[in-house]
Amino acid sequence: MEWFTVPDYWLSRLVFQRALAVVYLVAFLGAALQFRALIGERGMLPVPRYVARVPFRHAPSVFHLRYSDRFFAVWSWTGCAVSAALAAGLDRYLPLWGGMVLWLVPWVLYLSIVNVGQTWYAFGWESLLLEVGFLAVFLGNDEVAPPVVVLFLLRWVLFRVEFGAGLIKMRGDACWRKLTCLDYHHETQPMPGPLSWFFHHLPRPVHRVEVAANHVTQLVVPVLLFTPQPVATAAASLMVLTQLWLVLSGNFSWLNWITIVLALSAVEFPATPPRMPGPPLWYEIVVLAVAAGLLVLGYRPARNMISRRQVMNRSFDPLRLVNTYGAFGSVSRVRHEVVVEGTSDEVPREDSDWREYEFRGKPGDPRHWPRQFAPYHLRLDWMMWFAALSPAYAGPWFTGLVERLLENDRDTLRLLRRSPFPAGAPPRYVRARLYRYRYTTWRELRETGACWHRTHVREFLPPTRLERGGQSR
Repeated sequence: MEWFTVPDYWLSRLVFQRALAVVYLVAFLGAALQFRALIGERGMLPVPRYVARVPFRHAPSVFHLRYSDRFFAVWSWTGCAVSAALAAGLDRYLPLWGGMVLWLVPWVLYLSIVNVGQTWYAFGWESLLLEVGFLAVFLGNDEVAPPVVVLFLLRWVLFRVEFGAGLIKMRGDACWRKLTCLDYHHETQPMPGPLSWFFHHLPRPVHRVEVAANHVTQLVVPVLLFTPQPVATAAASLMVLTQLWLVLSGNFSWLNWITIVLALSAVEFPATPPRMPGPPLWYEIVVLAVAAGLLVLGYRPARNMISRRQVMNRSFDPLRLVNTYGAFGSVSRVRHEVVVEGTSDEVPREDSDWREYEFRGKPGDPRHWPRQFAPYHLRLDWMMWFAALSPAYAGPWFTGLVERLLENDRDTLRLLRRSPFPAGAPPRYVRARLYRYRYTTWRELRETGACWHRTHVREFLPPTRLERGGQSR
């Protein structure tokens, strides 16, 4: 079938595959470095407890068969090694079927992690990486030209990511329709970046232009992905530029980067394709069968996208082959932060020596300027943002966090920027307080050197200590 492959996209495939492998590497690295405190045997939400109550068919994972922290570590570091090999181009030196198997390995590895990750992995970019990673299995290597149906499916995913995000904004919050959401967003986003303070202080007319440009990029430009070249390349390039703007303005894990990777698959790079043989029949049959199955499964996310009751970031099958996406359907007008403190005093009083725990990414000390962490995902910091929105988000895991701080748990403290208590002297009590944060003005920044100003709102958790048996009280 001459129509089955498009040789002109060989460089697009090459760039897409290497970039996707790097995203995989970042994801596995985060899992390897953070899992013990989050979902390990002594974690806040232990995997063994989860798999004991959730059947395999609802969350397929190798960890239903066996779990230990050592096994999870080996699993995650294996993912890092395979991803690094793919980023280096190892699949190009294998036969076609070998390259496909190699691309299948990180997908299987990461699916097992996400499906037991619970709250810590309930983010849209986890499912997006798995959906895109599954399609990458069928893109082939240097033995065949890129199959057109897989390239189409990648554009279909990109369309759903962007168009779905645009629709959820228009339906979810009036400020998107009034072009005023960016008056607040740079200040209230989950994890500001080093330039977010400056983005927030841009003139309001510039914010209006930003929002209007976002609507064009998400509601108009995605349709152009399915037009002939060079229009499709121009549309994808505009999406890349928009995502780079978002990279500069905040820390959104690898959401922006994997969207850029997707867009690159639609770009037709000006390069002469090498001579490649025609695809074998078995490959054509496999690719077409998989494509047909995915199109059938894709009915539900497509229906959700056009529904008035559109939901975002939901998977429609346990293998996460098709999903719905979206972000910031509503925008907070005020930023709240949970500040966690400890004291060694025998009796906790308001005037006790309360010392603040410093997190790596989330705002804490008003003088501490945000750093750039994306595409790396600081999972605890992100969930602390949700906890500040509503205590219900913190219900399953916050008590576990406090217990581990009271124990000076080494793995938990590694997730933080700094603990105010030395290793051999844990706090006697830990408490949490809710503060309202706002960016300082230019004048306040010059006078105090602080990028944040905070005001105490209320108690989030009263002073708590460990009882016998290790339970917090």
